[in-house]
Amino acid sequence: MSLGPPEGNGPLLRERLRTARLYFCCEARPRGEDPEALLRSALGGGVDIVQIREKELGRAEILRAASTFRRVCDTYSTLFIVNDDPDLARACDADGVHVGQDDTSAEEARELLGPDAIIGLSTHSEEQIAAAAGRPVDYISVGPIWETPTKAGRPAVGLELITHAAAHAAHPFFGIGGIDAGNAEQVVRAGARRICAVRAIRDAAD
Repeated sequence: MSLGPPEGNGPLLRERLRTARLYFCCEARPRGEDPEALLRSALGGGVDIVQIREKELGRAEILRAASTFRRVCDTYSTLFIVNDDPDLARACDADGVHVGQDDTSAEEARELLGPDAIIGLSTHSEEQIAAAAGRPVDYISVGPIWETPTKAGRPAVGLELITHAAAHAAHPFFGIGGIDAGNAEQVVRAGARRICAVRAIRDAAD
């Protein structure tokens, strides 16, 4: 198994990021099932980036699922990102890693994964958005816009932070947190060109 994105692949990955509009965070076994059918439906429906975000399963099971994520993402020329863990991202040949404010630092992730990997960073305030400008990241997420069970205990930041990010963020940003078909247009009107969803895609009837 190769370790991390192929050397020299950075321009292609960043072009995919530049044109991405819809980001899907997905568990290794969504609803306790094999992820392949859901991933194919989501990617076939327009998802541009997939992140495997799994807090419950062991590493071996996550790696097994990640091989499916990698294969399906390759089929659809979609970016494949791992949540929190750059070592895991390297082990499962992901295109990059997304880290939070309290996880492995973006600097450590960049050092481990190299210059071509895509590094994402969660932000929750104007100060964190400003600080991200000086860090080795390729994109940021901004949220949670609304309270959501996938980020229990994290207070909502509201649409105002999206508007601030649209005016001031140095990197491409994805609005995240409680976004669904009923409120996505509000996020776009607030200034987001890119959004990230979890339940709205995972639990969609079609």
